[in-house]
Amino acid sequence: MSRTVYVNGQYLPEEDAKISVFDRGFLMADAVYEVTSVIDGKMLDFPGHAARLQRSLEAIGMTPPCTTAELKAIHREMIARNELVEGLVYLQVTRGAADRDFAYPVGVEPSMVLFTQAKNVVDSPLAKHGMKVISTPDIRWGRRDIKTVQLLAPSMGKMAAKAAGADDAWLVEDGFVTEGTSNNAYIVKPDGTIVTRDLSNDILSGITRAAVLRFAGEAQIKVEERPFTIEEAKMATEAFVTSATTFVGPVVEIDGVRIGDGNVGPTARRLRELYIAESLKTAL
Repeated sequence: MSRTVYVNGQYLPEEDAKISVFDRGFLMADAVYEVTSVIDGKMLDFPGHAARLQRSLEAIGMTPPCTTAELKAIHREMIARNELVEGLVYLQVTRGAADRDFAYPVGVEPSMVLFTQAKNVVDSPLAKHGMKVISTPDIRWGRRDIKTVQLLAPSMGKMAAKAAGADDAWLVEDGFVTEGTSNNAYIVKPDGTIVTRDLSNDILSGITRAAVLRFAGEAQIKVEERPFTIEEAKMATEAFVTSATTFVGPVVEIDGVRIGDGNVGPTARRLRELYIAESLKTAL
């Protein structure tokens, strides 16, 4: 059976869904998005994703397509119609359809699309065995704190990783790691301190990042928010990433160098367990 997708107020079979060839998301990457994880039919961290969506829309001067309450109801309906037990809900908002022009159109209604993806997010093989990453130059634009659909550069990084026999890439700018292609990056020092890049326009303010750092603090794990280099990462006892799709994903190798003993470390394992357990308590 095909999935049901949402397009501008309509729930449709995916094969019947259509967007204008003049949609600015298609022509100009003039769009923002969010991805919300679903476990046991419930959404994790939905309020955080809704708040970040609002921030992204405000940052690029785009009109919200609906209220947060309406957005929540649409997400719930998508989960129900697709009988989604575990996986993801993808949301994309574009500035709408207008004749191609670099200047923003006036009086155009934004376009909103949602679809679901059934996926094993809890028992991911990479969470059990860890992932290998490579480093690659960060060639993205300067406002990475806005969650736009300008994803060609991260896609190129991901493909470079696959070509090298790795799972992902950590992006490097001015000698320091910014983040992964689709996640925030962390290392664990020998004394157990977690190090991750501080928030700025250089990285995305991850919803999972905020939750994991909160849980780390509650567990009395020291956290340093500052830039770190690939060389420092290679000397770490552990490394991991966070995102809505991976939760806490252990990293066991960077540029061919084994991290720690090359196995999933206790910090990453503990934080993953904490994130899943605590997030389910407030899931919607």
